[in-house]
Amino acid sequence: MVITYTRGIMAASVWSGHLTFGLISMPVRLFSGARSSGISFNMLHRTDKVRVKQQYICPVENVVVDRGDIVKGYEFRKDEYIIIEPEEIKKIEPQTAKTMEILEFVKAAEVDPVYFESSYYMMPEEAGRRPYALLTKALEESEYVAIAKITMHNREYTVFLRPHEGGMMLHTMYYAEEVKKVEGFGAPDVELKEAEVKVAHQLIEALADEWDPEKYKDSFQENLKKLIETKLEGGEVAAVEQPKKLAPVIDLMAALKQSLAQMEGKKKPAAAARDQEPAAAAGGKGRRGR
Repeated sequence: MVITYTRGIMAASVWSGHLTFGLISMPVRLFSGARSSGISFNMLHRTDKVRVKQQYICPVENVVVDRGDIVKGYEFRKDEYIIIEPEEIKKIEPQTAKTMEILEFVKAAEVDPVYFESSYYMMPEEAGRRPYALLTKALEESEYVAIAKITMHNREYTVFLRPHEGGMMLHTMYYAEEVKKVEGFGAPDVELKEAEVKVAHQLIEALADEWDPEKYKDSFQENLKKLIETKLEGGEVAAVEQPKKLAPVIDLMAALKQSLAQMEGKKKPAAAARDQEPAAAAGGKGRRGR
């Protein structure tokens, strides 16, 4: 038996409004650019294999509360709440709920990826196609990205707009106070030998390749699919091979050299071809001056 797993496609836009750039305004829509996917399980009662229901229970009256009787409350003191109605939230939405204004332009390399949260495709409405194309081209040629603000999902985001494949991508960003700091994070207080650094560079070069997201797969999801198919066919689930217990590295240089030897032996044909380019093209040295 073969089971086919499909990934749902989000066709509806998650936001619509205007992007403003100086005195230029263009109607645009946002569509989800990426989301996690995978096998999901239902919660069953073990004895009869029937799906269980999730209910909201009022602990005071000990009754099931209907969704229509549930409201949002903010706890301002222990066990004391004020009720917030949807209409009240609507009243205080900032202008960025419908208008996304570009605040400034910065070099992409200046923005640390730690601030990135979610990705969206930004597409123009018919009336916005020309200014959208103009802004996209200008960003491509200038190597700048745009920083703007937008309100959606009951919060205002700082966003990062960048050209991508002829269109424009939007990435919501965390605020500075949301990016956690970990005490003690940074360069360890150790002294490295020049020879160790040199071999580490060689190891990096041995593993260097072109970025191709298609070659990376979720092996755990693949194993889950096989597990389900095996159980449906009445087979025995086989355990996958587990990694050996790793011991602390005693001789760093020896471990680097051994790793390099292994990588050189497994080098991909394309990478090996790059290393064998004519000496004249590489200035008489190996790839990247190695």
